[in-house]
Amino acid sequence: MSGSTLGKNISITTWGESHGKALGVVIDGFPAGMELCEEDIQIFLDRRKPGTSKATTPRKEDDLVEILSGVFDGKTTGTPISLMVKNTSQKSSDYSEIANYYRPGHADFGFDQKYGFRDYRGGGRSSGRETIGRVASGAICSKLLSSMGISVCAYTKSIGDVEIDEKNISMPLRLSSPTAMPDKDADKKAMQLIEEARKNNDSLGGVIECRISGMPVGIGEPVFDKLDALLSKAVMSIGAVKAVEIGDGIKVSSSKGSENNDEFILKDGKVVKRTNHSGGILGGMSDGSEIILRAYVKPTPSIYKTQSTVNKNGEEIDINIKGRHDPVVVPRAVVVVECMCAFTILDLLISNMSSKAESIINFYKI
Repeated sequence: MSGSTLGKNISITTWGESHGKALGVVIDGFPAGMELCEEDIQIFLDRRKPGTSKATTPRKEDDLVEILSGVFDGKTTGTPISLMVKNTSQKSSDYSEIANYYRPGHADFGFDQKYGFRDYRGGGRSSGRETIGRVASGAICSKLLSSMGISVCAYTKSIGDVEIDEKNISMPLRLSSPTAMPDKDADKKAMQLIEEARKNNDSLGGVIECRISGMPVGIGEPVFDKLDALLSKAVMSIGAVKAVEIGDGIKVSSSKGSENNDEFILKDGKVVKRTNHSGGILGGMSDGSEIILRAYVKPTPSIYKTQSTVNKNGEEIDINIKGRHDPVVVPRAVVVVECMCAFTILDLLISNMSSKAESIINFYKI
């Protein structure tokens, strides 16, 4: 199976399955000399681990990370950083039935047709637990970005038809509310909606918004490796994400040029934009404004309602999925979106260091 590696200057390769012994990631190309300990990574993993509230699956996992390589005396060495999280709460018997049929909304059918074989325990590589490696690597990238004054902040914008009120936002709440919403009133309403969906054996989707501030101008390439293209690729690679938009997103299709264009002005002697319809990206490159990205997440496909499908014998059957599943994956996916954005930004920042001849000359100047 190819396609488990992402990145150009820094690359990440995630490995492991939902019900295997462990999952993890290998990060290659990360710079040497940054202070790093397991707690730096654990803080991020704790935001995505299951069993923390009524908004998540009851599966209990500590998701404790171990640094296996690439760190010595508390600092990165420049060699591959290998991280591992052991699985401790698998119940593979819950999935024995699905070996012979295709779950609606899942990758089962595609896997069987492509490989002729699949790990049906919890979805294998298609499981949300694969994102452990993404979060662990993104945590390391976020730490380096933070030291450069670049902030990557994601939160739940909506769940179902409940959306946060921009006037009531308090960003610290996103780290303590069960829905990852930075609005306590919306959080309460969303939890009621989640409980209602759970009682009806159903699930919900939602929208995650990510804001990146402190970005220098010109990060990203003007053709294929556009900043918005690579951010979209990284975020769209998250299993539950079905759409990504930057800035005004789909609204630009119904606006006029005079409405959508961001005029440039001088402020304190610097060139800035009067508005930010572009979401911080123009021509594939950062424009100095806050980058605003939204990821649209589908409802959890594993629901307890009776559904119709087809088995491997070509028979139409009715099924009732067993197991422990999230009524909504949005709250736990917030940190995944954040980390994928952090990784993409750092990778492009390193590329930008060689965009000017003078930068290379000055770096190596004797």
